[in-house]
Amino acid sequence: MSFIRTVLGDISPDNLGVCYAHEHIIIDPSYTTQLFPDFLLDDVQLAIQELRQFHTDGGRAMVDSMPCDSGRNVLKLAEISRETCVHILCPTGYHLKKYYPTGSWGTRLSATELAKVFIADIEDGIDRHDYGGPICERTQHKAGLIKIASGLNRLDDHELRLFEAAAITHLQTGAPILTHTEKGTAALEQIDVLGRHGVKPDRVVLSHTDRKPDPAYHKEILSTGVFVEYDAHFRWKDCDGNPTLDLVLSMAEAGHIDQIMLGMDAARRSYWKAYGGSPGLSYLLTEFSSNLREAGLSGHDLNRIFIENPARAYQFQA
Repeated sequence: MSFIRTVLGDISPDNLGVCYAHEHIIIDPSYTTQLFPDFLLDDVQLAIQELRQFHTDGGRAMVDSMPCDSGRNVLKLAEISRETCVHILCPTGYHLKKYYPTGSWGTRLSATELAKVFIADIEDGIDRHDYGGPICERTQHKAGLIKIASGLNRLDDHELRLFEAAAITHLQTGAPILTHTEKGTAALEQIDVLGRHGVKPDRVVLSHTDRKPDPAYHKEILSTGVFVEYDAHFRWKDCDGNPTLDLVLSMAEAGHIDQIMLGMDAARRSYWKAYGGSPGLSYLLTEFSSNLREAGLSGHDLNRIFIENPARAYQFQA
């Protein structure tokens, strides 16, 4: 039986509702925020304020995408979910090496050892200390997906090991896989590596691919059967037009609308209204959705992008 695993428990895919497919709700003080201070998103009350507005505007779910030991805090996510009635999915996995100090555990473990860590997050519960050590205290809150990443243009040896670990974890647990593509690159390589380890394309979501807005490239990606998540829509300069909007329209026309999802990837204080930034997390449900309608997408098309596609992409399957 299929289900979606949120921080507050498992729900039916039919109950997910309008979902942002790649977000950053909490990023606690960590090596990540030492390097990038604007990434610090640690205020629960400000997150509650922003997500309440998201809920008022029709949003019902968000996929948080901060994996192990990079500022993840599942207890804060659970509190935010309870207070806002927004379903939140929390990942296990491992991010790019640049978000960890040299010699971090994730770069030293084998694929099998990494998979044991990821599987424990999914089946037993996420560590309240986010593997900050030396003690691991598992909570009742379990991971609902596997988040992994690769760098620009290619996968190095560490990333190949990480993708193998994600595949092992997926095959044991049925958890979906979310990937980070650096500036949209190496998408086809990611698909190939996961496929060689037994992962079916429709269990994979590739993030940020619209940052390489080449329609031919996207048709090749989508022809494999994977899902993609676009989030550069508010990042383009006015002189560039909006290549993300153009991609959504062209990929929909090419018959791939059932594989497209949207997110904000708002991993900076300067993007959140609650922190004094812009455009705010409701931008997708207000301004960008209006732009898509004006460009010719129907209400049914938007339901597929925001509701039906995430419900299929992020469900656990045997």
